[in-house]
Amino acid sequence: MQNSKINKEKLERFLSQPIELQLELFKNYVEMVRLFANFLFEDEVDTKAGQRYARSSQYSRWGSNPGSIRIGEEKVRVNVPRIYDKDEQTAQNVDIYTKLREISQPSEEILKKLAIGISQNDYKRVSQHLTDSFGLSQSTLSKTFIEGSDKILKEFQSRDLSKYDFVALVIDGKYLAKDQIVIALGVTIEGDKIPLEFIQSTTENAESISGLLKKLINRNFSFSQGLLVICDGSKGIKKAVSKVFGSLALIQRCQWHKRENVVSYLREEDKAQMRSKLQRAYREPNYEIAKSKLLEIRDELLQINHTAAKSLEEGLEETLTIHRLGLVEELGRSLTTTNTIENLNSQLEKYLRRVRYWQNGDMKSRWVAVALCEIEHRMRKISNHKKLNLLRSAIQSELKLHQRKVA
Repeated sequence: MQNSKINKEKLERFLSQPIELQLELFKNYVEMVRLFANFLFEDEVDTKAGQRYARSSQYSRWGSNPGSIRIGEEKVRVNVPRIYDKDEQTAQNVDIYTKLREISQPSEEILKKLAIGISQNDYKRVSQHLTDSFGLSQSTLSKTFIEGSDKILKEFQSRDLSKYDFVALVIDGKYLAKDQIVIALGVTIEGDKIPLEFIQSTTENAESISGLLKKLINRNFSFSQGLLVICDGSKGIKKAVSKVFGSLALIQRCQWHKRENVVSYLREEDKAQMRSKLQRAYREPNYEIAKSKLLEIRDELLQINHTAAKSLEEGLEETLTIHRLGLVEELGRSLTTTNTIENLNSQLEKYLRRVRYWQNGDMKSRWVAVALCEIEHRMRKISNHKKLNLLRSAIQSELKLHQRKVA
């Protein structure tokens, strides 16, 4: 405690010096922060336990423990006085230490730098001038990121979704170190794209996707006004959507996935021509005409490759949901494929590509959450988003929701 008293005197002397000297000393700001912290610690100890060797009815001095506070992106060692409460018969750190820790949480700038791919070695090189802190080492920086990213993960997975008015949901998966990360991306009536949830799963199976959707509902995800769900041809996703959302959701299967799946069965010399035919058919805004053209292509494929023809026929109606709703020209660019979430997956890959070794599933979850939160701020509204009110009306008409309310 004698050191705290000396430090208090040093701080008072510093504040009484000419401004030029104060500025010179301020260059060693880490030491100044330590002095100020010790001043606050000693002031609380004096207030509760009295001056040294004085007797207090309730508190007494009880040594100290090593601790740290954070200054920007760096940690600074401090000795934290402890006080013994005679009434409670417990010893604890001074209260001001907890407050200093709360206002000096790990800097979000560290998380941002790491998330955008700057290596920890680069960060260490930039920070070497802060020689008096111990936040420069690889292990310390890693610990900082673990603590911060764990907090972000928990906040991401517990965010209340009641404030959003969702009209569509896009579900898709991407592989990350032999695991599939299935992501749910919400589209609000205002056109905002919001990453909502993700799970680690070996496949897009119905059980795991149902669990993902139920998590959203537990976080107040509303679909009572009807919902468009855009996904690839996964039977697991379709089954899960039907199980969880029931008759309040329409499926729009990705036309791009359907097209590529069909042409994958063809010979190389036939792929380009058939791909163009399928694209032209799907670009046709009229539902009846588009379906007629696709059935003509199916008949043509029956003469070339029976498997390709059956692939086109399977789930064909679900690839034409936006056509059936009469909104191809207004919203077809954004809502007939999973491109919206494919773009998110592409950005996710950029954020995570520097990671060479994934220690465990917890590490994957934390990194994915940090990346998704960073990406969310950069996501633009979907094209022609002012027409989304037409989508809601069309969904409600298709599902006959107005009739149900009247009944």
